[in-house]
Amino acid sequence: MRNQSGFTLIELVLVIIILGILAAVAVPRFINLSSEAQTAALQGTVGAIESASSINYAASAVSTSQAYKTAGIACNTAVNGIMQQPINTSKYTVSTNLLPSTAGSVGSCTVTVVGTSQTATASVLAAN
Repeated sequence: MRNQSGFTLIELVLVIIILGILAAVAVPRFINLSSEAQTAALQGTVGAIESASSINYAASAVSTSQAYKTAGIACNTAVNGIMQQPINTSKYTVSTNLLPSTAGSVGSCTVTVVGTSQTATASVLAAN
C-alpha cells in the first residue's frame, strides 16, 4: 500500500469557507476606498487652485508681467488662466460665477466632479 499525501475534502471545504468569509468582509472596504480616493483628488484639485491663486495674486502685487488678471472674470476662465495646466474638463467642472472686481477680494469657485454630486469650494484671490 502506497502512502498518499494531500488534503482531505473537509480541509479543502474549510479553506474555501474561510476565504469566502474574508472576501465578504474585505470587498466592501475596497469599494469604499474608491469614493474616498475621488474625494481626496477633488480636495487636491481645490488646493492646487487656491495655491495658484495665491501665487498669481502675489505676482500681481509686485507688478510682474507673469500675473493673470482674475478680478471680475468668471471662475472657470480665471482658474484655467492661473493654473499651469488647465483643469481636466472630463473630470471636473468649475463654476461660472464671477470673482470680485476689487483686487485682493476673495471669491469662491465651486469645483464639481463630473458625473457625481461631489463638490468643493476653492477660495480665489482676485488679482489686477
